Amino acid sequence: MIDIERNLQTIKASLPKDVTLVAVSKTKPVSEIMKAYAAGQRVFGENKIQEMVQKWETMPKDISWHMIGHVQTNKVKYMAHFVDLIHAVDSLKLLKEIDKQAKKHERTINCLLQIKIAQEESKFGLKEEDAIALLDSDEVKKLTNVHIQGLMGMATFTNNQNQIKAEFEKIKAFFDDNTTKYPELKTLSIGMSGDYRIAIDCASTMVRIGSSIFGARN
Repeated sequence: MIDIERNLQTIKASLPKDVTLVAVSKTKPVSEIMKAYAAGQRVFGENKIQEMVQKWETMPKDISWHMIGHVQTNKVKYMAHFVDLIHAVDSLKLLKEIDKQAKKHERTINCLLQIKIAQEESKFGLKEEDAIALLDSDEVKKLTNVHIQGLMGMATFTNNQNQIKAEFEKIKAFFDDNTTKYPELKTLSIGMSGDYRIAIDCASTMVRIGSSIFGARN
C-alpha cells in the first residue's frame, strides 16, 4: 500500500522553501489524488488535457492545475478556462493559440518555454537561439493574455548522473544569462522523481514529481 501522505511529507521536507512541488497525478484516479490533497498538496500536473479536464470538473476548485505534457494547439480551448501553468510551450503558433483562448475567458495563462536539453530525439523543446527569438519577437510582445514566466527542461532518460547534471547546468546557465534582459523569467522547472535532487543542486525552482508520491504507474 502506497502511503501518499508520508511520501509527500518526505519530499517536501527535502525541498528548499522556495521550490514549488508539482505532484504529477497523470493516470492516477481522483481517489488517490484526493489523498495528496488531504495532505495539503494543491499543485497537480497532468500530461493529457482530456484527463485533466475530467479531474478539474470533479475535484476542489482551489487546485492549481499544470499542463506538463506536449500540447496540440487544437486542444488548448478545452483547458483555457482553468489551467494555471502550461509547461511545454515550444512554438509561436502554440503561444498565439493560448493567448486567443485565454482572451475568450478574460484571463491570463502562465507559460514556460520548453528548452531542449536532452540528447534524445524524442524530447520536444526549443533551441536556445529560438527561445531568444521568441522572447524578442514583436508578435509575442503583442500577446496580452499569456505570461511567459520561465523555462522548462527534461533531462535525458539515463542513469548517468553526470550527464543529467550537465544538462541541468546548461539550462540553468541559459536561464541566468537571460533573467536580466527578461525579468519576467522567474521559474526554472527542472527535475522529476528520478533526478529532482540533482535539479535542486542546479537551482531548480519547480520540480515535477509523480511516482515518488503516488507509486509506479501501470
